[in-house]
Amino acid sequence: MRAYVPTALVSVATVVMVLGAFFAGFFVRGWMDQEREVTVSPPGGAAQPGAASTRVGERAVSGVSADDDPFWGPEDAAVTIIEFSDFQCAFCKRHFDETLPLLLDTYSDRVRYVFRDFPISTIHPQAFKAAEAAQCAFVQGKFWEYHDVLFQNQTALDVTSLKDHAAAVGLDSGAFDQCLESGGYNEEVQADLDDGSSYGVNGTPTFFINERQVVGAQPFSMFQQIIDEELAKSSTQ
Repeated sequence: MRAYVPTALVSVATVVMVLGAFFAGFFVRGWMDQEREVTVSPPGGAAQPGAASTRVGERAVSGVSADDDPFWGPEDAAVTIIEFSDFQCAFCKRHFDETLPLLLDTYSDRVRYVFRDFPISTIHPQAFKAAEAAQCAFVQGKFWEYHDVLFQNQTALDVTSLKDHAAAVGLDSGAFDQCLESGGYNEEVQADLDDGSSYGVNGTPTFFINERQVVGAQPFSMFQQIIDEELAKSSTQ
């Protein structure tokens, strides 16, 4: 003889199961959102997801300029990589830690790598001043040394720390402090931000490899595939 379960109890159990599934899904989505790179709204538009709907490296943006920003590698290299970055961005640090060293080791004599600023001040309040400080180091010929120290000390980007980092890499402290306090490179950093926004940058890090857009802290293998494709193109031209 089968046990009888009242219809009301079945209905209650069903509602409980549905609600449990809903809240579990909500929790998972919230956790996944924390793993995405930060994005900001482009001028005149809504915020867009960090990952483009096209495949990585498929979207091409014409007219992306290296400006007069710091770079390593041959100036006339067949492949130019332009990074738009934020010194306070965790995903930018991941790229610095995991991918940039491999790019240097593998392509330093064949690729021009350009660093441009895209500090997202709404969530990284120290990033803009850190970008100005890096420009002050650039004037003294030690941009990359200072760049490395900023990413290695990402939790210490207040003005006092920025000055301490300058002394640590051997900069002229008096000239550096005066440069930083004057705000003389505010417009330079803002120009990078404006240029990045005009190219569709809305999160960091964003890269353009011969104008092919790559968004986020992608693995070295992704960069390698695109760079090798571009090098192969140049060798047949």
